[in-house]
Amino acid sequence: MQFGWRSAIAGAMGTVIVCLVGLVPAAGQVAPDENPQLSDTVFKNVQILKGIPVDEFMDAMGMFSSALGYDCSNCHAEEIRVNRDAFAVTTPAIRRARGMIEMMNTLNRTYFGGQPRVSCFTCHRGSYRPEIVPNLALQYGDIMDDPNAMVIFPDRKASADPVFEKYLRALGGPERLAQLTSFVATGTYSGFNTGGGEVPVEIVARAPDQRIQIVHMPDGNGVKTYDGRNGWVAEPWRPVPLMPLTGGNLAGVRLEALMSFPAGIQKAFSQWQVSSTTIDDRPVQILQGTNAGQPPVNLYFDESGLLTRQVRWNKTAVGTVPTQTDYADYRDVGGVKIPFRTIVSWTDGQNTIALSEVRPNVPIDPARFVKPAPFRRPEPR
Repeated sequence: MQFGWRSAIAGAMGTVIVCLVGLVPAAGQVAPDENPQLSDTVFKNVQILKGIPVDEFMDAMGMFSSALGYDCSNCHAEEIRVNRDAFAVTTPAIRRARGMIEMMNTLNRTYFGGQPRVSCFTCHRGSYRPEIVPNLALQYGDIMDDPNAMVIFPDRKASADPVFEKYLRALGGPERLAQLTSFVATGTYSGFNTGGGEVPVEIVARAPDQRIQIVHMPDGNGVKTYDGRNGWVAEPWRPVPLMPLTGGNLAGVRLEALMSFPAGIQKAFSQWQVSSTTIDDRPVQILQGTNAGQPPVNLYFDESGLLTRQVRWNKTAVGTVPTQTDYADYRDVGGVKIPFRTIVSWTDGQNTIALSEVRPNVPIDPARFVKPAPFRRPEPR
């Protein structure tokens, strides 16, 4: 991250962020075999967002970034550029943010029965100072629908089955998909945590739902692992050397693994709804999958039947944040089409994975998917 960017990519990223904080945990779901690291035991001077998992805490920082168009340096002391301990300094902006969180909680508790109907984004919408004067251009301009909306208008007469059938045919057909049991992919990774430069990446996946992503950074490998039940990240840009994934982040890494072998994605959700929208002026069908107690997942299919986008959400103590994954450049690998270009956008940043080679049905030792070792920078020579 480069401090000072006024884009909503950096408010909650891989530096130790120790600001505002607390309220009742919102994520609720924790990796089954892991005790999560909590915000007020990892960070200093946490006052309001206490007792929530570290990954949720970082997503809350992403909410601030997205809602205000800020990055870390807009709220924290200038010394954070050279001293991470300075994140614990209570600046006027942090003091103000603590008050804003308390106001938001009071509104939700008083008027919405404790439901998180009001978030930072409700008023700010990308601006430090919420507008109070009506915008006539907005009032009389063209209506712009958000294709990533969580609330969709379902077609009650439509079934998800033909959409999934068309998708599987477009990928190569159910029989060939069933024959794909593993793969090893290599390519490049670029994004906020590489300064925009490309670095090597390796992805190892094993059906039905195990996946490792290894980003080869100059200061050490960044590893993200899902073993079919639990997920972890051990990456140089994270606030702790090894971070268990919880709640929506755990569901998200599971979804990544499932999408590697998409024949099983339909059964991964208990209910599906069908709708439609446009992305870049092109019509797409939406399938929204839900499981009890979790935010939904939206899948977007183009006219060919291929998946072009996926959107999921994670609940935090200050509101719900989205993650958008766009798929492109489908290529045939052993009779199955695989997207060779993936762009992931979320409130903390954006990264691109561009694959150059995918080797199907490679023997993979299940032991590769164990909990990774904590990240450690190599010793200077």
